[in-house]
Amino acid sequence: MAAQDALEYGDLRRLFFVPAAQAPLKPGKVQASGEQRLAMLECAFGNDARFGITDYELKRGGVSYTIDTVRYFQTRFPDDELYWVIGEDQLPALHEWKEIESLVRLVEFIVLSRPGHENAKPVNIPGLRMGRCNGHLLELSSTEIRRRVREGSPIDYFMPHKTVEYVRENGLYR
Repeated sequence: MAAQDALEYGDLRRLFFVPAAQAPLKPGKVQASGEQRLAMLECAFGNDARFGITDYELKRGGVSYTIDTVRYFQTRFPDDELYWVIGEDQLPALHEWKEIESLVRLVEFIVLSRPGHENAKPVNIPGLRMGRCNGHLLELSSTEIRRRVREGSPIDYFMPHKTVEYVRENGLYR
């Protein structure tokens, strides 16, 4: 739903999902392999041409920095304006991102509202361009989904059915 909200808000032609090899501000928190995360994205979005999936960061390996990925997308789509979608909970730490001064010149951020983080503000970053997408606020997170799986609670209707089946069939998050 958040991806749909961002797509509509930004009037975007296409939105790409980019699973990280290793998120720099969340060391050691990956709980499914890169291949499994790609497969779950394929289950969720594989039949919808509005959404793309790239394994760029996974193939590159190491710590995944947004600035490197944006530069990659610039080479793939040199004539397109680029946006980067983040959750509102990421705003207070945005100034910590690698080469943020360069990044804000390359992309405009679409900031998705997140329950409990309404009106979060970034540290002053000169040149920051961002729009707030007040889409469908759901009190749902990947952390909660993983917790529900560990507890044996159902995750049906929390994500696309094919993704739920993949999580079950592969014994993820137990």
